[in-house]
Order: sequence, then structure tokens, then C-alpha cells
Amino acid sequence: MATALTTGLDVHFRGHLSDSNRPIIFDSPLRQQPTRRFTISCGSSKSFPKATPNLTEPNQKNPALSEQLKPLSTTTLSIPTKDQTQLLSKPKSTWVNPTRPKRAALSLQRQKRSSYSYNPQVRELRRFAQRLNDSDESEAAFWAALGEIPHPPTRENALLILNSLKPWQKAHWFFNWIKSQNLFPLETIFYNVTMKSLRFGRQFQLMEDLAHEMISNEIELDNITYSTIITCAKKCNDFDKAVEWFERMYKTGLMPDEVTYSAILDVYARLGKVEEALNLYERGRASGWKPDQVAFSVLGRMFGESGDYDGIRYVLQEMRSLGLQPNLVVYNTLLEAMGKAGKPGLARSLFEEMVGSGLNPNEKTLTALVKIYGKARWARDALELWEQMRSKEWPMDLILYNTLLNMCADLALEEEAERLFEDMKSLKHCRPDSWSYTAMLNIWGSGGKVDKAMELFEEMSELGVGVNVMGCTCLIQCLGKAGRIDDMVRVFVVSLEKGVKPDDRLCGCLLSVVSLCEKNEDVDKILACMQQANPKLFALVMLVTEEKTSFETVREEFRRILGETAVEARRPFCNCLIDICRRRKLHERAHELLYLGTLYGLYPGLHNKTVDEWCLDVRSLSVGAAQTALEEWMSTLSKMVQRKEALPELFSAQTGTGTHKFSQGLANSFASHVKKLDAPFRQSEEKVGCFLATREDLLSWVESRLESPTVTA
Repeated sequence: MATALTTGLDVHFRGHLSDSNRPIIFDSPLRQQPTRRFTISCGSSKSFPKATPNLTEPNQKNPALSEQLKPLSTTTLSIPTKDQTQLLSKPKSTWVNPTRPKRAALSLQRQKRSSYSYNPQVRELRRFAQRLNDSDESEAAFWAALGEIPHPPTRENALLILNSLKPWQKAHWFFNWIKSQNLFPLETIFYNVTMKSLRFGRQFQLMEDLAHEMISNEIELDNITYSTIITCAKKCNDFDKAVEWFERMYKTGLMPDEVTYSAILDVYARLGKVEEALNLYERGRASGWKPDQVAFSVLGRMFGESGDYDGIRYVLQEMRSLGLQPNLVVYNTLLEAMGKAGKPGLARSLFEEMVGSGLNPNEKTLTALVKIYGKARWARDALELWEQMRSKEWPMDLILYNTLLNMCADLALEEEAERLFEDMKSLKHCRPDSWSYTAMLNIWGSGGKVDKAMELFEEMSELGVGVNVMGCTCLIQCLGKAGRIDDMVRVFVVSLEKGVKPDDRLCGCLLSVVSLCEKNEDVDKILACMQQANPKLFALVMLVTEEKTSFETVREEFRRILGETAVEARRPFCNCLIDICRRRKLHERAHELLYLGTLYGLYPGLHNKTVDEWCLDVRSLSVGAAQTALEEWMSTLSKMVQRKEALPELFSAQTGTGTHKFSQGLANSFASHVKKLDAPFRQSEEKVGCFLATREDLLSWVESRLESPTVTA
């Protein structure tokens, strides 16, 4: 008899017993998750139909997806080898009649609604239901209005009124009133109608209580009941409850219809259960389900969240195999997914395909594409897209305009941003808001256009446009670099008066301005602002800049401040503190701070070693921190040479080069410090921002230092 090793997978074995021609099938339980199903034919192929695969799990790690992206329902699974599978427990086997097909995963027919017989009182009852809808929201007013019901509440009359009540509270009250009257047995349809009203009001707990009541009273829960419960749980973001009721539905033997199937597919996707979602999708496809645009939109968003490009291609391949043309919603979802997957070129091709198919993009489409181009720094493509928007008069809203402005800020497109900003001012429906002004403050501030930035700030005050913390940070940085400390202090005070709450980014900006100041009176003004914004950080600055403070005290306070600081602001804080110490000639304290920053994981890629090359990567450091790191490295290498330790053939230092035209690269400052130290590094002719030295260069440098002891690092 055929045997195999499995890991709790859904396995079919087809073959012959040695003493019988009767076929056998071992079938593991349907609801094991994740499920992989494959069929193995043993013996004569003439006795049984050719085995076909049913389920698999396509993702970026699955070769079935990367191999020509065939639909999973037509992909042949390979048999796992002994190394690929480990037998955790023997699957429970049951006898299955091979002449009967495996149970379907879903019902392809939506459950038919109950037919209504003609009711001559329908108009009068609908007018009464409208009076109930228009009555006061209080429960007392509802009961008073209910006393005027024109006809006795028969089954048909009660159902008609219940179906006409729009507020979920009134539908629930009326349902409870019907139960209290006890005039006729309540059927499933009464619960279903009430549950739909509760779903509209997102009242999942009340709905679940009704479901348990049905179970207690042995009232049948049909497909519509489960579908309503599951979709309500999804609307309420209670995804675990949706899965719980879906699994309960399967245990009762009731097959979900297409609406329920699409809803639970979305739930699995939102929970990040990619394998379960794809298993569900494939089981539905094997049952004859033809997914609609909504289902593919769900799959596209799921793959987009994980940046799975192969998964996005799989969605497109499946749609093409079904002859289904994506609609605007699906295109929007896939474009956003392409952005998260970092595929700007493919996003552009998808957009061109959409436009070529006759679909016009909406604001969401264009916003997604602008974000993709901005992130990829595709300035030319972004500007071409903007001109296309203008010439074809595609719809543009405030979010799209602000996205364009932010893209211009990221790419340093000053003239384009200014023209776009003026366009916004001329429009009634897209007038610049706080974020629009913030983008312009960022553009003028990064470009050093201090006067224009201040004019914009004054304009915001005149128009009553609120300044946010990001705009305040951009302006303070600009004024600090320009040395206009008094204006900077005024902006800070006015911003606080308008409700701006300083965050770690703003405090880091104040720290960087302190590191730039040379006059003590200017430093005192900025520190006064910092004391107001973050008293603990102010205290740390005072400790660090005091020569008598012990290293242990600095380490404890530094660690405590890091614990209270946002992760993305920790390294900038350390960089600025090192710069401040170097500005005040506290070089030993600067080296202590660099050590602490390395100790607490702020500079994880600072040193990289291979057999042939050692590299110092200072791209994440400020100028002062990079100079400190170079001094520390040269000192360590000098000691290793003196101890005659093994060294590689090549040494390199990476400073990088900014792609932004306003960025201040480290290369020039680093080169100046290399020259000052007379270090043996030279700039690479092939790679900008890379400094190289050979082992022989380093050995000669150390020897020259030993011969001239007055030279120090």
C-alpha cells in the first residue's frame, strides 16, 4: 500500500491493495490550516482518472508562483522529499468513496430570499413604518408611536415593518417587541433582517447575542445569517470573530456563498494570513467560483502590504486567465501595491495600460503614482505626469496637490512647486492648507531662501492658516542655518502660542542649531527654547558640555533620554551632541558619545569587515561625528599595526553623496579632516564619496607617526 511522509497536509493516495483491486483514498480533515492538497497516482493509470492538483500556496517563496506565474489551479505540485518534510504526527485517515467528488468549498448560488405574498395593507403599513423612522430618537417616543399600529402584527405585517425601519436602534426595539408579543414563532428571516440593521450600525455584540439566541432556541442559521455576522465583524475590524464564525459555519456543513467567501478572503488578507487567503482562493476556484473585481482588489492589497511583487503579478495573471478586465478600484490597489514593492517602472506601465484601456484615472490613482515617482526620485516622469493632468483636465483634489508639493520638496523642484502653489491659490476647492504651506516652508527652508520662508510664515498668520510642528521645524532649521537666531526664537514662541507641541524632531532641530552657533548669547537663546520644549534633553546638554561630569553620569542620563525618545530621532540626537562637543573643543567627550552611540546600536553599520577589506561607513553620521569616527578608527588601526596584528589588503571609508541638490554631503568635510590628520586615504576616482588606502599606505603612515611623536590624531 502506498505510504508517504506529510506534515499534516491534505493528501490523497490513489492505488491498489496488494490483495484487492478496490481503490482506496486516504483523506485528511478538510479544515486543517494551512492546507496543501496533491494527488499521487500509484499503479495502473488506466484504473483511475489522471490526478490533478487542487491547492497550493503561491507567494514570493513559492517556486510555483515564480515559475511562469501559472494559475495555481493548473500548477503541478512536486512531491516533497524526505529533507523537505518532517513527520510530526500521522494524519488521521478516513475511508472516502472514490466515485463521489470531494465536497465543494462554497455554494455558487446566493441563497434565495423568501417570496412575499400580496398584502393589500402594504401602503398603510409602509406609511406607519415611515412615522416610526421619523419619530423622536428616544425609546419612550418609539413605544408611544408603536401603539398606533394600524393592523394587528401578523407575520407578514411585522416582517414588512421590520424591513422598513432604517435606524438600527428602532429595528432592534421593534424586534424585541415582536418577541414580547409572542403572536407567532420567529423564523430565521426575522433575525436576518434585524442583523442587517445592526450591521449598518456596526453593532456586532448585539448581533452576536442574537446569533447565540438562535442557537439556544434551535433556530436555523442559514447562509445569509452567517454572511451578515461575518461581514459585520469585518466592518467592525473584529477579524478574529469573523474567522471564528466562518469556521463555525463550516463545522455545521453549510457552504458559504460568493458574498461570504469574498468577505472572509478580505479578512484573511487584512490579518496578513497570506497562505490561508490563497488556500481559500484556490479552493473556491476549484469549486467553480469566478472571482470578481472585489476579490482581486483584496488579493492585490494583500500582496502590496508585504511588497510582494510576484504576488502582484500573480493577481494580474489570474485576471487575464479569466478574461477579466481590471476596473479603476483594482488598478488603484495594484498601483499602491507596486509602490510598496518599489517597482516604479512597472507602476508606470500599469498606469499606461489603464489609460490605454479607456479608463480615466481619479484623484486616488494620480496620488498613488505621484508618491511612487517621488519616492523613486523620478523628477522628469513626475513633471510629465503633472503636465498630463493639466492638459487632460484629470480630477485633482487637495490631497493630490499636497502630494505633488511634497514631491517637489523632496526633489528640490523650486520653480515647479511655486507655480503649483500659485495654481492652488486660484482654485476654490483646493485652497492651500497647513500641509501645503508646510511643503513650501520645507522647499524655501532647504534652499536657504530665508526671506521667502518668513514671508510665507507671515502670510499664514494673516490668513489664519495654522502652523504645524513640521512647518515650525523646517522654518527653525532654515533660520538657524542662516544665523537669524532672534527670528528663530520668535517663530518658536509664536508656534507654541498657536498650539504646536514640540516633538523629538523639533528638539533635534534645536540641537542641530546649537551645534552651529558660535556666539554664547545665541546658544543661550536656543537652549532657553529647548528647556521649554524638552527639559530633560536640556539637562542632558548641560551635563554633556560640563567637563567635570563623569562618564558614568553621562552614560546613565544618555541611556535614559534614549529610552524616552522616538527610535528615528535617537541617532540624530547623538550626532548633534557630538557636534556640540566638538564645537566646544570637548573632543574626549565627543569620543565617549560616539562609543555610547555604538554601544546602544545607533550606528550598526559603522564598521564592516571582510577578509580583503575593512570599511568605515560614516554615511549616517553628522560632520562632527564622522570626524570623530575617523579619529577613533585611525587610532585603533595604529595600535593594531604596533601590535603586528593581521590586516587586510585594503581599507576604505564611505561618506556617500546626497542625491538632493540641497543636501550637504560629508565628502568635502571628511576630505578636509583626512588632510588635517595626514591620513593615508585618497578619494576614489571611480566612486564619489569613497576614500581608499592600502595596507602598505597604512603601515608607512604609522611608521611616520612613530618617528614624529609630536603628531597626534
